[in-house]
Parts: sequence; structure tokens; C-alpha cells
Amino acid sequence: MMLKLNDIHTYYGNIRAVRGISIEVNAGEKVCMIGANGAGKSTTLMTISGVNAPVEGSIEFEGEDITTTSAEQRVTFGISQVPEGRLIFPDMTVLENLELGAYIRKDTAEMKSDLEKIFGYFPVLAERRRQRGGSLSGGEQQMLAIGRSLMSNPRLLLLDEPSLGLAPLIVKQIFEIIEQINEEGTTILLVEQNAQLALNVTDRGYVMETGEITIDGTSSDLLADERVRQAYLGE
Repeated sequence: MMLKLNDIHTYYGNIRAVRGISIEVNAGEKVCMIGANGAGKSTTLMTISGVNAPVEGSIEFEGEDITTTSAEQRVTFGISQVPEGRLIFPDMTVLENLELGAYIRKDTAEMKSDLEKIFGYFPVLAERRRQRGGSLSGGEQQMLAIGRSLMSNPRLLLLDEPSLGLAPLIVKQIFEIIEQINEEGTTILLVEQNAQLALNVTDRGYVMETGEITIDGTSSDLLADERVRQAYLGE
């Protein structure tokens, strides 16, 4: 078991954004969380990455309790998040954004190798390495956000709405790379409002509603589930 959330509750002020959820992610898996906007999916990812602290429950990563560890420590453990909305540094170049993703690392030779690997995934980033991040298109910024997270050499990659606001062709390209990243050994936990897309590229899924997990199972079972089809697949 790579990641285990045990009865997690996370609040925003007095708002109970996440209400006692328990999920598991095995090493090597691709797992998705689907649900309506405001269901608590992004809050769950930020709780895993350490941006938000749960008020109840515990988080285990590779058998260790990380509930009270800082977000920076979690990056060193091998957890990295691609945030919703990309959140790249617009005034920094593509290369500077990528290098910033590796700020915890000291293995210079391997960092250079990983940088070339990312340029292999996203050749447009190599072409524009000296260009300011803010001048890139939305799709290119999403590629940069993914590349920046990969520069920390994560074992678990948290992806928050990677298709948001992007053209279908760019979405297809990005998800092909996400699958390749997984095939090369990185475990994926994906939050995605496009339920059809998410379930088609993952092994298992969780359905989240008003801060709670209401349905879970293999992605193929969820695609066939009448409740999921009616609520999230437009049928």
C-alpha cells in the first residue's frame, strides 16, 4: 500500500470540506476521484500534499504516518502535486520553473537527466525553455506544471483537473503522457471533472459527493454503474 487515508476530516473555517473519507492507492496504480465541483476533491489532494491539515484522521505513505509532516517534507518523501489552474511562475522562464521543481534535490547529474526526459515528454517546452512561463498557451502551461512536479522525482503524482480549460487535442496529448509516466513507474492519483476521461485512463475510482466517498470500485465497474452514468456521464 503506497497511500492510505483513514477517516480524514478537513475544514475551511467552519465549513466541513472533507467528511471522514478513507481511500487507498497501491504502488503503480492510476486512481481517480470524480465528482461535482465543490465536492471536496481538490481539498483531498491538498490534504495529502500537506497544504491543508486534517482536523481528524490520519494519512499513511508507504507505511509511515505523515499526518503532521510539512508539505515540504512530503515532497522529499516522494509526493508531488500538479495544482488546479497550473500556478506556474509567469515571470520566470520555462527552464527556471522546471529547475524550481527540483529545489529539494542535490543529485545534479540525475536532475539533468530528468530535465531531458521532461523535454522528451513535452518537446515544446524544450523549444521554449528561455521563454517566460506566462507567455505560454494554456496547454503549454499545463505541460510545464506537470514537468515542474516531475522534477522532484515523485513516486506519487497528484494531478488536479489537468484537462481544465484545454482543447480536446491538447487534453489527449497530456493524458497520453500521464499514462506513459505511470507506465514508467510513477503512481497517479487524479482529480478530474471529466468523469468519462478519468475512468477511461485509470484502474480504480472514487466518487465524491459533498465531502464524502459515496461509490468506489474499478473504473470499468464505475463506467457501467447506472448512478455514475446518470450523474456524471450525461446519460
